[in-house]
Amino acid sequence: MREGSLEAPTRHPLDWKSEDFWDKSSLDTELERVFDICHGCRRCVSLCDSFPTLFDLVDESETLEVDGVAKSDYIKVVDQCYLCDLCYMTKCPYVPPHEWNLDFPHLMLRAKAQRYKTDGASLRDETLTSTDAVGKMASIPLIDVTVNAANKTPLFRNALEKTFGVHREAPVPEYHSKTLRKQFKNSPQTVKAVGETKGKVALYATCYGNYNAPHLGEDFVSVYEHNGIQIDLVPKEACCGMPKLELGDLDSVDELKRKNIPVLARLVDQGYDLIAPIPSCVLMYKQELPLMYPDDEDVIKVKNAFYDPFEYLYLRHKGGEFNIDFKASLGDVSYQVACHLRVQNIGLKARDILDLVPETKVKPIERCSGHDGTYAVKVETRAKSVKIARPVVRQVGEHQADHFISDCPMAATHIENLAESLSADEKPGQHPMTLLRKAYGI
Repeated sequence: MREGSLEAPTRHPLDWKSEDFWDKSSLDTELERVFDICHGCRRCVSLCDSFPTLFDLVDESETLEVDGVAKSDYIKVVDQCYLCDLCYMTKCPYVPPHEWNLDFPHLMLRAKAQRYKTDGASLRDETLTSTDAVGKMASIPLIDVTVNAANKTPLFRNALEKTFGVHREAPVPEYHSKTLRKQFKNSPQTVKAVGETKGKVALYATCYGNYNAPHLGEDFVSVYEHNGIQIDLVPKEACCGMPKLELGDLDSVDELKRKNIPVLARLVDQGYDLIAPIPSCVLMYKQELPLMYPDDEDVIKVKNAFYDPFEYLYLRHKGGEFNIDFKASLGDVSYQVACHLRVQNIGLKARDILDLVPETKVKPIERCSGHDGTYAVKVETRAKSVKIARPVVRQVGEHQADHFISDCPMAATHIENLAESLSADEKPGQHPMTLLRKAYGI
């Protein structure tokens, strides 16, 4: 519930096909209006760097107000937004139905989209956001070995920083020729519906889950089958579109939507629920695409069938169909809660499930990791991502837990890279599903 409001926040569809959305003067007018409200509030100063950047611009202007900030500097605020959505969902008191009607993340998206349509993007940014294409190339047998070896070589990383703008100290994911899609084996179960869950799920592998962390698929299969849930792989998929959304490339988002939604909608028609191992991809289907295509029946059908994987298990637990026969305790667990999970408004279901394991205590850390897929690896924003991550790193160090986990594997790697206190046994940071499988002893 919002401060000063008895109504839950609502979200208006993204009117990205209207002429006004692409009008520069209209955008500048709205940016000035929203920035003026944010300047008077300053409640979000502790979130991403968009707000400190804005407030510094105001405080250093001649008028000490937003009207003293050059409109050409507005893009400096936009550049620091990576669409985590936390300001909208956790901080801002002026979101709809408030009469001021603020949607800061989608205003930043509108500005990104206008810039992309006018100026395009750098080769680096186009490449980093083409996760599917890069994954396909880097996971070719032998090429994956070469890429992984090069990424661990200081000489190569220094050259990559100078020529491509990827920070030499930023951890980059490994690639695997034995992708999840190559290894996955469907194993039919006796399907049992519980509550709204059908007991049969299709796993949307995601680019990261397929090329960079295929072991996650094994963990998902083991845990879900251990709970009597049939888990199959989505037969064909492309990137969810979140990286291109953050770039402002809405045409590419549209193209990816047209590839994915028909496949996923057919699965729903066949009686499947849908899950994915990466919160950003889940959010794309549960929120961003439905807001872009509010009248598309298949998009809404997919939205209603998509679940966070631990949300799904918890719904089964409420119906008495979650296996609580654990073989091993987990001890103390530090749990960084991914931003794109928090804004789904489903609660901390990974914590709730892991808390069922005997002699296990999970400490949630509800702070941003500062990673955002590309923000933490780019030369110009690496230092800011580290600053954003410091509260998480500090809490991980103070907790000295037996395990460190995050719903987002990229965030886990980013934090572990910065947390020198983590022992060798704790590295790398794990997905909660990996830890749940360990508790089952399977």
